Amino acid sequence: MGGKQRDEDDEAYGKPVKYDPSFRGPIKNRSCTDVICCVLFLLFILGYIVVGIVAWLYGDPRQVLYPRNSTGAYCGMGENKDKPYLLYFNIFSCILSSNIISVAENGLQCPTPQVCVSSCPEDPWTVGKNEFSQTVGEVFYTKNRNFCLPGVPWNMTVITSLQQELCPSFLLPSAPALGRCFPWTNVTPPALPGITNDTTIQQGISGLIDSLNARDISVKIFEDFAQSWYWILVALGVALVLSLLFILLLRLVAGPLVLVLILGVLGVLAYGIYYCWEEYRVLRDKGASISQLGFTTNLSAYQSVQETWLAARLSAPSSAVIVLAVLEAILLLMLIFLRQRIRIAIALLKEASKAVGQMMSTMFYPLVTFVLLLICIAYWAMTALYLATSGQPQYVLWASNISSPGCEKVPINTSCNPTAHLVNSSCPGLMCVFQGYSSKGLIQRSVFNLQIYGVLGLFWTLNWVLALGQCVLAGAFASFYWAFHKPQDIPTFPLISAFIRTLRYHTGSLAFGALILTLVQIARVILEYIDHKLRGVQNPVARCIMCCFKCCLWCLEKFIKFLNRNAYIMIAIYGKNFCVSAKNAFMLLMRNIVRVVVLDKVTDLLLFFGKLLVVGGVGVLSFFFFSGRIPGLGKDFKSPHLNYYWLPIMTSILGAYVIASGFFSVFGMCVDTLFLCFLEDLERNNGSLDRPYYMSKSLLKILGKKNEAPPDNKKRKK
Repeated sequence: MGGKQRDEDDEAYGKPVKYDPSFRGPIKNRSCTDVICCVLFLLFILGYIVVGIVAWLYGDPRQVLYPRNSTGAYCGMGENKDKPYLLYFNIFSCILSSNIISVAENGLQCPTPQVCVSSCPEDPWTVGKNEFSQTVGEVFYTKNRNFCLPGVPWNMTVITSLQQELCPSFLLPSAPALGRCFPWTNVTPPALPGITNDTTIQQGISGLIDSLNARDISVKIFEDFAQSWYWILVALGVALVLSLLFILLLRLVAGPLVLVLILGVLGVLAYGIYYCWEEYRVLRDKGASISQLGFTTNLSAYQSVQETWLAARLSAPSSAVIVLAVLEAILLLMLIFLRQRIRIAIALLKEASKAVGQMMSTMFYPLVTFVLLLICIAYWAMTALYLATSGQPQYVLWASNISSPGCEKVPINTSCNPTAHLVNSSCPGLMCVFQGYSSKGLIQRSVFNLQIYGVLGLFWTLNWVLALGQCVLAGAFASFYWAFHKPQDIPTFPLISAFIRTLRYHTGSLAFGALILTLVQIARVILEYIDHKLRGVQNPVARCIMCCFKCCLWCLEKFIKFLNRNAYIMIAIYGKNFCVSAKNAFMLLMRNIVRVVVLDKVTDLLLFFGKLLVVGGVGVLSFFFFSGRIPGLGKDFKSPHLNYYWLPIMTSILGAYVIASGFFSVFGMCVDTLFLCFLEDLERNNGSLDRPYYMSKSLLKILGKKNEAPPDNKKRKK
C-alpha cells in the first residue's frame, strides 16, 4: 500500500526523468525560446530608448542643477558665467511665506528678488537712514556691493531702489551651498521691517539655520572620506579575501561547521527554556499574577507576572516554556530522522565549494551584474530628470502686499516675462516670480505616462539583468556537475560559453520571467502608495485588509522569485522555454520536497553564518583601527584623525555586506544548480554500466550506491 501511495504521489507531480543516452550536460544544439516575448522585450527597450531621446531633446536639467535669478537667467552660465552663486535679498521671506520643506520642494524658490553674484557676502551690512537719499552708485557700486538687480541706474536713489526691491536692504555673512548663498549658522537676523521677534518666525529661522548645518556635516564627511578612503579599500579587500576563503574552505569544514551551528541553535533553545522556567518559578514564588495586574497598555509591566513566562504574551493558549520545548523536540527529531538528508546537504555544499574552486571566474561575475544594474539605474535616473524638466518655466506677477496703494489694478498671478524689468510699476514689491513648468504641448502632457513607462522599464531591465546572471551561473555550474571526469571534461571557458548561449537563445525566456516578477513588484509599489495615502484613516478593517493584501503580494513575490530561479537553471541545462522549464523544475522539487527543505535551511544557516563572520570580522577590525585602539602600529599604519570615526566603520561594514552577499549569491546559485542536477541524476541514472551516476563519490557513499564501471574504464563522450 505504501509503495502504491508513493507511486500515486509521484504521478501527481509528474513522472521521473527518463534516461536519455544522448544527454551529456547542458544542451549545445538548442533553439531560441519564447521568441514572442523576446520581440516584445526588444520593442520595449527600443521604446525605452526613444523615451530617453525625447527626454534629452525636450528636457533641460539645468533647471534643477543651476539656480536662476529673478530675470530667469542661469547663474554660472552665459552672461552670468562669472557669477555662479544666487543671492536672496531677504532670505527670511522664505520662512515668512511657507515652511522650509515646501521651499525645498519648489527648487528653493522664494518670493524675494534674487541676483547672481560672483561671491557671497562676507561681512554684515544694513542700509542706514542717512544713506536713503544717496545714490545706488555711492552706496553699492563704489563700495564693491554688486548685489543689485542688473540694469539698476547709477543715479537712482537708494530709497527708490529699496521700495521697488531692486537692491537689498541688508547683507548677511553667507557661504555657498547648492549654488546659493545661505547665512552662516551663527548669524543673527537684523531688526528690519518684516522681520519681527514673533516666536513662530524665530522658530522658522532656527529651523532654516539648523537645516544649513547639513552643509557643515557634509564637508566634514567629505574630509573623513578623503582621509580614510584607502583604509576603507583595505577593509573591503579583507572582506573579499574572507568571503573567498570561507567558500573555498567549506569543502574541508562544511560538516563540522554545520554540526556546530545546529548544536548552537539547540543550545540557544535550551537556554531559552531554562530562562523562561526560572523567571516563571521566581514570579510564582512571589505570587505575582496577571489577575492582580489587570489590563494595561504598558507592555513592560507584563514582565513581572508569572503568566507571561508560563503563558505566551498576547494571551496565546500555549506557554513560552512549552513552545520552546516543542521546538527543541522537533529539531531533535529532525536531526534523528533526517540525518541522512542533512549529510547529503553537507556533501552538496562541499561539492559546490569544489565547483567554485574549479571555476574561480564565477566569483567575479557579480561585478558584471553590478555594472549592468548601475547602467540601468543611471539611464532611468537621467531619463526621469530630463522628463521632469521638459516644460518651459512659467513666471507670474507677485506682490508681498496686494492691498498696498497702486497694487489694486495689478493682475496678480498672471503670466509675465522675467526679463522685462518692472521699474516703473506703481505697486511696491511687484515681482515676476517662478511658478512652475509648463504642461502645454504633447510631450509635457504625456510626462506622467512617460515616467510610468520609465519605472516599468527600470523594474523590467533590473529583473532581466538579475535573471541573466542566474542563468549564466547555472549553465556554468551545470557543466561542472555533468562532467564525468572532473576536471578534464569541464569546458575550457564555461562561464563565457554559458553567457553567449544565454544571450543568443534565451533572452525571451529571461524577459518572460522578469516581466512576471515586474508586474508583481509594480503591484506592491502601487499598494504601498495607497497605504501611504490612507495611513491617516483610522479604520481597523481597512488596515487589516491592506495588511492582508500586502502580505499576499509579498508571499507571491517570494514564490515567483523561487520559481524563476529554478526555471532559469532548467533553461540553462535543457534550453526549453520558460513555462516548460518552470513546470519541470517545480515538479522535480515537489517529488523531493523533504530534501529541498533540508538543503534550503542548511544552506541558509551556513550562508548566514558566513555573512556574519565576514561582516562581523571586518566591523570589529574597522572599529579597533579607526577608533585608534590598536596599539603598536607604525607611523604608516596609524589611523587617520577623523571628525566621525564611525563613518568609515559603517562604510566598511556596508561594503563588506555587499561583497559577502555577492560572493555568497554565487555560491547559493551553485548549490541550487548542483542540487537540481543531483535530483535528475538520481532519476535519470541507476549506476549501471550504461547509466552511471555523475555525482561525487561522497554522495554515492552516503546514498549507498555505486557505479558498476569505474571512471577509468568508462569514457563519456562530450
